[in-house]
Formats: sequence, structure tokens, C-alpha cells
Amino acid sequence: MESSIQFADTPLREIKTNNTHSVGGVYPLRSLSRGPKGSYEEQKARELENAEDEDAGLRDERDFKAAQVFNLRQMLFLAYSSVGVIYGDIGTSPLYVFSSTFASEPSHADLLGALSLVIWSLTLMVTVKYVLVILHADNDGEGGTFSTYSLLARYANIANRDPREASLIRMERTLTNELGRSTRNVRSAIENSPFFRNLLKTIGVLAVSMVMADGVLTPAQTVLGAVQGLNVVAPGITKSTIVGVSCAILILLFLLQPLGVHKLSFVFAPIVLIWLSLNAGFGMYNLARYDHSVLKAFNPGYAFNYLIRNKEHGWKSLGGILLAFTGVEALFADIGAFSRQAVQLSWLCCAYPCLLLAYTGQASYISVKPEAYSNPFYNCVPKGWIIPSLVIGVLAAIVASQAIITATFQLMGQLMKLSYFPQIKVVHTSKNHHGQLYVPAVNWLLMIGTVLIAAIYNNTTSLGNAYGVCVMFVTFFDTCMVMLVAILVWHIKPYIVFLPWLTIACLDGAFLSSSLVKVPDGAWFTLLLSIALASVFILWRFGKEQQWSAEASDRFPTSHFVRTNDEGRLQLTSMFAEKTLSTIEGFGIFFDKAGETTPIVFSQFIRKLITTPEVVVFFHLRPLATPSVAPEDRYSVTRLGIPNCYRLVVRHGYMDEVITPDLASLVFEKVRNHIVSRALDREGEGRAVVTGADVGNHEHLNSTSKTSGKTAIVLEKSAPSSADSESKRVPTRTPSPATTSGRLMALERAYNHEVLYIMGKEQMKVKKGTNWIRHILLKAFLFMRENTRTKIASLEVDRDRIIEVGFVKDV
Repeated sequence: MESSIQFADTPLREIKTNNTHSVGGVYPLRSLSRGPKGSYEEQKARELENAEDEDAGLRDERDFKAAQVFNLRQMLFLAYSSVGVIYGDIGTSPLYVFSSTFASEPSHADLLGALSLVIWSLTLMVTVKYVLVILHADNDGEGGTFSTYSLLARYANIANRDPREASLIRMERTLTNELGRSTRNVRSAIENSPFFRNLLKTIGVLAVSMVMADGVLTPAQTVLGAVQGLNVVAPGITKSTIVGVSCAILILLFLLQPLGVHKLSFVFAPIVLIWLSLNAGFGMYNLARYDHSVLKAFNPGYAFNYLIRNKEHGWKSLGGILLAFTGVEALFADIGAFSRQAVQLSWLCCAYPCLLLAYTGQASYISVKPEAYSNPFYNCVPKGWIIPSLVIGVLAAIVASQAIITATFQLMGQLMKLSYFPQIKVVHTSKNHHGQLYVPAVNWLLMIGTVLIAAIYNNTTSLGNAYGVCVMFVTFFDTCMVMLVAILVWHIKPYIVFLPWLTIACLDGAFLSSSLVKVPDGAWFTLLLSIALASVFILWRFGKEQQWSAEASDRFPTSHFVRTNDEGRLQLTSMFAEKTLSTIEGFGIFFDKAGETTPIVFSQFIRKLITTPEVVVFFHLRPLATPSVAPEDRYSVTRLGIPNCYRLVVRHGYMDEVITPDLASLVFEKVRNHIVSRALDREGEGRAVVTGADVGNHEHLNSTSKTSGKTAIVLEKSAPSSADSESKRVPTRTPSPATTSGRLMALERAYNHEVLYIMGKEQMKVKKGTNWIRHILLKAFLFMRENTRTKIASLEVDRDRIIEVGFVKDV
């Protein structure tokens, strides 16, 4: 349906409300001709110019991120895809667990004890702890330690929020009087203690940093290990050849990342599935042919007996046992790309049983031929299967890196959402699954880091010494975080949570203490790298919080600093010397991303220039976790309290292109549609009543006519009476700015005169008298800020119409 409002003699452009085409992924607009200006008359009583703001349109249920829901078919496909990404690391552990645990041929008792430790580690640390418990502590579908921290921050006051994005976070803090006494005491202790709040923040950031540090190490280790496996069939391969081939494979792996998780998982899943199937098949074969008595290792008593009997040596060997579940931290972080249910399904139905068969089969073979421990997988392969196993093993080891790479992308996205890192480009690689991300800058930095690590360390033994410590720190942090989630989010009594937490924490502590032995031999590198990364993240967050505090004086509604005086002109409030504003002709679009109230650039513009464009539009962007938003649901326009000032909120999907060359046309049409629709709504189905002020103009509403699918509100001049013909006509008065016609005339006039895109360039300066530590931190933050800000030249709009307003804030 199309509608138009017109005078009888002066038709204006039609307003199309049902355009179904798309240009650049955004609601398309026809070119707006700069024709003659028109005028409209309001048919109702005048509205005061200093009316209160309308509902700002900034609160919408769609703004809150929610876990994506999949049907059964999608879930099965995601479970299949997750095998190719998540289980590459855990799934290739049978290549080296027993060789990393034993330094010499093991006795039968030690073999059973080590196998029991492996079985129960997979069962307790992965299946029970992560798959059945921790995966439920996701934050609307996102996983990882930092997402757990974000979840806690929604249920307890432990973190500051970016004021510009306050309406984008769904706070679900339970009322104090609805909590049990013990739960209330725990929450109160955390919220009222700066130490605990900062500790939780540090744990969350350190966990992310440690996963990323492993993200540099894991690809180098797995690819080097895979290429070194070629020595089985070609013993003469030199070290330089192995390193060169490994670096080439690593570069190729990272070059494939822009294809996205969806395509990579589709290709990698068959490789990992075949690999796991081979392990399971070989395990059953060896159990049937050699020593099936190793199945006694399912009795945890053998694990305790092994540790008691071997004392310090048994404790140190836990550093090899923990390799059986390295990659579990990536399993948690990757659920954002696949969903919790898909990961649980693929682990319980595929990876877990296959790995149990693989380890028990290897133990069965080693119990008969103890020397096979040195290369457990290939030595235990049945005759005739060595070449196929080698090919699949090399491919599986190469794709094993994908789990940690994908997890790194997920975690970086979470950091940027909570302002722990500058906003850099993030690419959504799937139209169906909004959690599948690719971060180009991170990808290339990871590639450089892993290639350098592979070239410098050049063997898996030295890399293995650096591996495992960060994994155990992360698993311990996850245990502590989820304990708090159980108390504050799931409302489980603290005394019920304590014993399970203590049990798992003791397991974490045993593995962690054992892995710390590796620190002098190489683990110092990953710890140092993770501390460096965490320092960057915390520094950025510190700087952003200082920035929010400095900007607080500019964050208030327009009515707090500008009003309409008795003469009908705009004037600054008494806070700003009550200066009268001049008006410049033009259509000013003020950019403010996801802002909550008046854009800072607007308040700075009018307070310092003492002028304002004739028509002002605050332009806000609200990205939603969906590929695209339908045109009819994309735009929300509201009128603010000061005359000719509007707010346009654009809610868009990650596949939508929002900033296009015809942006001004889009904004103009949406504001005009809003003015017209409000007039129609007030009169009800297109009826209008002439106001007393219009009688003097001899105008009246003729009728609402409907022709050829169009609705027209027609204002016609009355036929002059004989008396009128003999008397002097009264000149037509200019419509009041407070009427619909006045607003439409001002909008047309401003748009036809000039369009301006106005954005702020905020400079920050450290306050004088700041102590030297804070001064250094803020200087470092400001250096990062200046070198990571989006350049104005990147906007896809007419650059001749862009104005950048610079201003300085003290921090």
C-alpha cells in the first residue's frame, strides 16, 4: 500500500512503504529528487515545542543476545561438524600419551595404573566436569571462562558497563530478599569486596590469555608431531626438511581460515571421524588378540595404587597423563560455534567411546610388548594398516589445531564485546549459525607466532615441555567460576556445591602441580605470553573505564542542556550561560553507534559552536545476532523534545550492509515516514480535523480518498465566496514548526539545502597532577586507542559531506 499527503495543487513525492528490493543489504531507496519545497498543515491542536522526548526506541527484546535454537536435523549436522573442529586435539592424544607418561618400559602394574588414570581423567575431567556440568554455564550460547565471567556479571554487580550499551545487556540479578541467607552472603561478599571483584576479572582475562597462548603453541606442536611421524616410513628425513614442511603446512592452515568454520568443519569432520574410527577399531582388535585383562583399569583403585606406589615419580607422570584431555578448554570455548547440545552429543556418542577403546587397546598391546610404549599408536597398528594409518594420522594431527584456532576467534569476540580489546574486524562466516566467527587480524598474528615457534623450537620434545601448564590453569579457573555460577545463577546452596567443587579442584590441583615442573624447561614461555596478553586486555579495560568516567558529564538527555525560550528559539540551559542558539540550514546526521542518550558529538557541537542544523537526526546502530533483519523491522524513529530533532535506531544483521552511499536518502525517508504515520495515527485511519488556526486560511479537510491502492490525505482550498472576492485575501501563513506540516516543510527544506554527516573525534588528555603509575597506564591506553580507531575515510558515504568535530576530554 502506498500513501501520499498533498495539497490539491502541489503534490509531493510519494512515500513508499512496501519496497521489497534491497540494495547493499539495507532497505533500498529510490533517488530522492531535490524538487520544489512543499508544505503541510496539521489537523489537530498545536503541540508544544518543548514536549518531552518520545520513547527513544532504545529498548527492544531483540537487542538481547539469546542462545540459538536448532531443530533435530540441524543439531545432528552441528554434532557431525563439531567432530572436525573440537576433537582434533583431544582425539590425537593417543599418539603420545603413553610415550609422555613413561620414560622406560612400564611394568604391567604401572601400565594398568596409567591406563586407569587416563580412563578416569577422560571420565571426570571431560565427561562429568565439562560436558555434563560446565557446558551448562554458557552465556546465551557462548562458552569459555570469560563467558562464564560475563554470565556472573549479569547476576551480580561485579563489573562496570559501557554506558552507551547499557540497554544491550539483560541484567538478571535476583532480588536480595528472594535469596537464601547463605547465597545472599556469598553474593554480598563478592559485590562489596574490590579484591574479589578484581580477582574474578583477572581470572577471566588470564584464562582467555592462556587459551590464546596455547593457540600459538598447539598448531606448531601438532603439525611438527605429524610431520615427524614420517620418520616411520622415511627415516632419512632431515630436521630442516621437517621444519620447512611444518611451516608450509601451518601457513596453508591459516590461509584456509577465511573460508569459515562451517566449510572447514565440513572438510575436516570426515578426517577426524576416520581417525577416531581407526583408533576404536585398532583398540578392539588389540583387546581381542592380546590382553583383554587391561579392562580391569576401569577400577579406579588401580589409579590410586599407581600414585601411592610410585610416589613422586607417579605424581610427575601426571604431566603426561593430562595430555589425554588437553584441548578440553577449547571444547568449552567452541560451543559458541556449534551449541552445547551438539558438543554433548558428539562427545558422548562418538569421541568418548572411541578414545576409551583406543587407550585400552594400546595398553593391551603394550602389556605384551612393553617396548611399544615409545610410539604407542603406530607400534600398535595391525599389519598392513601402517601406511593408511600414517596418512590419516598426519591429516588428523594437522587439523587438530583447528579447535584452538576457532576457540581463539570466539574468545576475541567476547573480549571486544566487554571492552577488553579495541574493536577490530570480525567476520561472521555462516548465514545460519551466528556464533561462527573469523577474526582476520588474530588469524595472521597467530600464523606468524606459530611459524616462529615451529622454527625456533623445531621438535615436539621441547614444545611438549612448554605445553599443558596453561591448560591446567584454565581448567582450574573454570572449576572456580562454575562454582560461583552454581550459587548465584543456578541458586544451589553453597554447602551443597562445596564438596563437588573441592573434589574436582583437588584433581585440578594434582595435575596443575605436576605440570608446573615443566616451567623451567619451557612452560615459562606460555605463562609469560599469557601474562603479556592479559596485561594488554586489562590495560584497555582500565582505559575504557576511565574514558566512560570522563564522558559522564556529556551523557544526559537533550532537555538538560537545551530548551526552547519564550520567543520560540533554542537556548542553552542555565548550566551553559543560557546562550541563544543560531540555526544553520541543513540536515545534520550525528553518528553515535549504539548510544543510549544524546550523542556526545551533538552536545559538544551546540555548546561550543552555539548553533545547530535546522533538522537533526541522531543515528544509532544496533547489531543483532542474526544474519539479516527484515526491512519492516529494521528502523525505529522517534521525535525528541527539541524541535526538528529525531532519533533513528537501525537494528541490522551481521550480513547487512548499513553504511551505504545513499544513507542520507534512507534517513530522510524514514524520518518523513515517521512524521506522516504519527499524523495518521492521531487522526485514526487517515481522518483529520481542521484546527482553529487553519480556519483563517479557508482550508479544510476534503475527505480521505482511496484510488488505485493509494491513500491520500488531501488539503484543498475552499472556493472563495463573493464576499471574499470583493475583499482583500488574507495571505497564507507559514505553518507552525510544532505542526506536522511545519515539521515536514522543515525536513524538506533542510534536506534539499545540504546534508551533513557529523561525527566526533574525541581526543583525551591525562589530567595534570595524576600520579605517575596512572599516567603511564593512561598514556599506553591512549597510544593504543589512537592507533586502533576506525578511520573516517573508511565510511562508505559522500566524503564531501562529512564533518569531524574534534574535542578534548581530560582523563
